[in-house]
Amino acid sequence: MEILSKNFKLAKPGFINHLLKEGWTYIKTVVDVDVMQGPVLILDKELRVIAVNESFYKIFKVETKDTEGKYFFELGSGQWNISVLKKLLEDIIPNNTFFKGFEVALDFPLIGKKIMILSGRQINFEKNVDLELFPPLIFLTMEDVTDMMLVAEKMALQASYLEDKITKKTEKLEMYIGKLEKEVNELKKKL
Repeated sequence: MEILSKNFKLAKPGFINHLLKEGWTYIKTVVDVDVMQGPVLILDKELRVIAVNESFYKIFKVETKDTEGKYFFELGSGQWNISVLKKLLEDIIPNNTFFKGFEVALDFPLIGKKIMILSGRQINFEKNVDLELFPPLIFLTMEDVTDMMLVAEKMALQASYLEDKITKKTEKLEMYIGKLEKEVNELKKKL
């Protein structure tokens, strides 16, 4: 669309500001909607936090002043500064890549250990869009699987316990069967 051409920007700066405001409101609405149960972050191309949803604040017990505008890898006590994650995020915009299912287990001072599954991708605009108006952004989602992993660990421990118990009982049964076979063979010899 030619609406975003350089000439139009110079002729109608009020419209461009309105367009920017509306676009930003749209992005913030997408991040803040109630249906997004897990934490969601919008990062700029320098990986600074532009916006987060309420779930992020609740789960990590942080405030806006400690989050928005901050470099993602400096959030909290720097727990997110993981070289593999850094590479994944840094590659999204220049290489037009995405990732999903990246698992991290981190310890946070206020909330303890959290196991999160992260997915990230670029928010795409039409090709030929004015990058001054619509700079590239990264949509980063997190799924808190801490409770699910604790349940899985407990189930694995229970399964291991039951397997051990069954193995011991089977060994006892095999021992008794061996004794019975021996006694039966001795009885056959006597007859």
